[in-house]
Amino acid sequence: MNILIDGMGGDYAPQEIVKGAISAARKIEDTITIIGAQELIGTELEKRGWDGDNIAVVNATEAVTNNEAPAMAVRKKKDATVNVGMRMIKAGDGDVFISGGSTGALLAAGLLGLGRIKGIKRPAIAAFFPQIGKNETTLLLDCGANVDCKSEYLYQFGIMGSIYVENVKGIEHPDVRLLNVGTEAEKGDDLHKEAHELLANSSINFKGNVEGREIASGVCDVVVTDGFSGNVFLKSSEGLALSIMGRLKDVLLGGTISRIAALMLSKQLKEMKKEFDYSEEGGAPILGLKGPVLKIHGSSKAYAVYNAILKARDYVASDVTGQIEKALADNDELSEYKTEVTDGNAEA
Repeated sequence: MNILIDGMGGDYAPQEIVKGAISAARKIEDTITIIGAQELIGTELEKRGWDGDNIAVVNATEAVTNNEAPAMAVRKKKDATVNVGMRMIKAGDGDVFISGGSTGALLAAGLLGLGRIKGIKRPAIAAFFPQIGKNETTLLLDCGANVDCKSEYLYQFGIMGSIYVENVKGIEHPDVRLLNVGTEAEKGDDLHKEAHELLANSSINFKGNVEGREIASGVCDVVVTDGFSGNVFLKSSEGLALSIMGRLKDVLLGGTISRIAALMLSKQLKEMKKEFDYSEEGGAPILGLKGPVLKIHGSSKAYAVYNAILKARDYVASDVTGQIEKALADNDELSEYKTEVTDGNAEA
């Protein structure tokens, strides 16, 4: 297997990308290909004494920054890391592409370079959210790919999310819910009412609406939402978790007695911190593209990169893209949504 990673994407690239790649390369036999400024990445590999044979470097002379208009930059910068990665996936020279760079650029490059799975109107970013106290996770999608949605997009997110959880986590008929302002079917705006009706009449195991406060308790396996709400929910939860952990640290280190208590509870506190740590989960797949693409946090450091590479292997092995394609081909209920041409000329 050849795992491709954007060597220039993220706040700490390429140093942390290289460190994480080296850690993963020492753990697995698969090839890890870092795409980016070849000389710079080569220097980082030498600096860390890398002498193995399963890390390769593919040169890319350009990168898309967060300050650029994604679609325009992707079209203009033909040798950008995200474009090189997508071309390699399409040509069969790589099995999965990972990037911590601009989400918009990654999505645009995926749409233009790979295209969408036939029948899928919009790809969605899917991220696992911790179920507190259960050592389990809930899949949330969309987490930011589509700010404006139609009801059929949410409907398709539910189908893709259900397929993903069933194939990656091995949960048969996973529970799917729709993020809304209340649990009653008639709650929400027209978008959510229409999406609720479509999901309720689908073949997936739809259990109705869910409120944001219930997600962390693990009431379901998949939560469907539009990209705006999903992104706000995810980042708000992340910020709250970091604030709580920071405050807890201040309290526990505030005096002798509390320090002793912290020492006694160190194992439990480490487990609790691990539950909230995004770096444990690896990458978030962009479901709906015609190829495996994973987005990692822009602030990912070596450990997050390491986990993303290792878990990317499971994502490829589960053939989620193929499973979604098969489900769409076999599912008559999706026939009304198959009329739209969904190729590499999609909007970015």
